[in-house]
Amino acid sequence: MSDTSGDSGSDRGTGHIAADGVFVVGTDTGVGKTVMTAGLTGWLRDAGTEAVAIKPCQTGHPPDNDAAFVESVCGTADAAVCLERLSPPLAPEVAARESAEDVTLSYEAIRDGVADIVAGSETAVVEGIGGLRVPLADGREVIDLVGDVGLPALIVARSGLGTLNHTALTVQALRRRGVPVVGVVLNEYEGATTAERTNPEVIERMTGCAVWSVPPLDIEPADCVVDVLRTHLPQSVLQPALKQ
Repeated sequence: MSDTSGDSGSDRGTGHIAADGVFVVGTDTGVGKTVMTAGLTGWLRDAGTEAVAIKPCQTGHPPDNDAAFVESVCGTADAAVCLERLSPPLAPEVAARESAEDVTLSYEAIRDGVADIVAGSETAVVEGIGGLRVPLADGREVIDLVGDVGLPALIVARSGLGTLNHTALTVQALRRRGVPVVGVVLNEYEGATTAERTNPEVIERMTGCAVWSVPPLDIEPADCVVDVLRTHLPQSVLQPALKQ
């Protein structure tokens, strides 16, 4: 049988958030990165770590406002930072080009802005934009930012049919860039289909990553997001990010 891990010498997943933070990436748009980012940030802050969520670029704004959602979950305005906001609900590079306003995105400015906040924070939770191959700025993509920032990645994926391919390719792409993978979270997991019930074990076997599942949740009230993550993710995922 051929090796399907996609790279040589890949780790089997760190299983925990690094002390300086984590980059929450998705296999696609709308998979639950914002909920995961908010829940992790709130969980860390509740545990005594001054975590801050970073959204490098928000498109579709308004109404989309991921940083505001994190703030509502954490109950404080200093829990999240957004570097760029664009109106068109498109990939950032495309949104800047199509915007009615005179907008110029700089990959270097975004990269350096994220890096500065990470360096100045106790722990940072950076949220990606769509999937890894989404055009960001200056011909660079989200995966370039993940690699340049240097944090391990936590992958958020759909639970049902089709997620095996998307998730395995995402793990492969990260490892080829030398990005450690914390694990995979299958979001909105109900176990209602054979695909859902078998996907966690298959993904773990395909990628060597820890795989966790989080059920659908009602985000009202917002603080319930933290409680759901506490229930369905192991406490060890926060180590060594927690204050000692």
